[in-house]
Amino acid sequence: MKKFAALLLTIASLAYAADDSAARKQELLWQKLEHGVETLDSGLDGVMGVAILDLTTGREWMYHANEVFPTASTIKLAVLTELYHQQELSLQGKTGAAKLTDMYTVRKEDLAPDSAILDNLTPGVTVLTNRDLAAAVVAVSDNSASNILTNRLGMARINTMLDGLNLKQTRMRRLMMDLEAAKQGRENVATPHELVLLLQAIYQNKLFRPELTQDLLNLLSTPKSSSIPRLLPEDLKIANKPGELFGVRCDAGIVFVPKHPFAIAIMTTYDRDGRAAEQTISQVALLAWRLFDTLSVSSEYGRAMAAH
Repeated sequence: MKKFAALLLTIASLAYAADDSAARKQELLWQKLEHGVETLDSGLDGVMGVAILDLTTGREWMYHANEVFPTASTIKLAVLTELYHQQELSLQGKTGAAKLTDMYTVRKEDLAPDSAILDNLTPGVTVLTNRDLAAAVVAVSDNSASNILTNRLGMARINTMLDGLNLKQTRMRRLMMDLEAAKQGRENVATPHELVLLLQAIYQNKLFRPELTQDLLNLLSTPKSSSIPRLLPEDLKIANKPGELFGVRCDAGIVFVPKHPFAIAIMTTYDRDGRAAEQTISQVALLAWRLFDTLSVSSEYGRAMAAH
């Protein structure tokens, strides 16, 4: 009996050693990611923060990820989240909550710069649902559509939703293209870490039921001009929201690697060369995708069990 118990202990020890060895080898992959990001950052003329969150294991990887950055249009991710949050509240019978099907007649005074869709619609005649407005926000980052939704939802309620998730550094403080507010210091801001936590909350259905989560993620997966998907496989589902201003480039989203999805937020500021910043974001996203794609097809020992 003692010999049998000793054999079981030996087998268990060997299994633990194998698991520990696999973990160490995977740690080396994360170290390579870190080295790659540091190398890219050294060639960037601005400042960059990166947050990556493994949606399967919960592991986080951070690089200047708790620094506060201007968000540009990436703050619209919070607007869209609150829209779906209020839809959930309306389904629960709460009064005063916006619904995806609520109608709105576009007015001339609603129009703001950089509104590729609403600028081409007829004010006073065109009627859109809140979901239609959200689609314009995602597809072309339409500023008029974003401002209409923000006013209908309430900026204070957007920030209250963020507070409920303990995202204290992510703040919406102004409407789109309100330059006077920006000059007064009322900038829309976030940290890369908090953006991936917001994406995790969406993914885990913390704010609304699964069918609403799926609808929002499908909406965010609308093909668009953005940095995260640029170097990744064309058939890969990516639910993201980019943003840009003079000196600022950002992108945040969920990359649905089969069996190993991850959330990523890459924020840059003080950029002298916006195009170079966009290329850096794309290259960081590529490094992250390669890591998760490798993990998704590999055994615990690193042998590829399926084609990349």
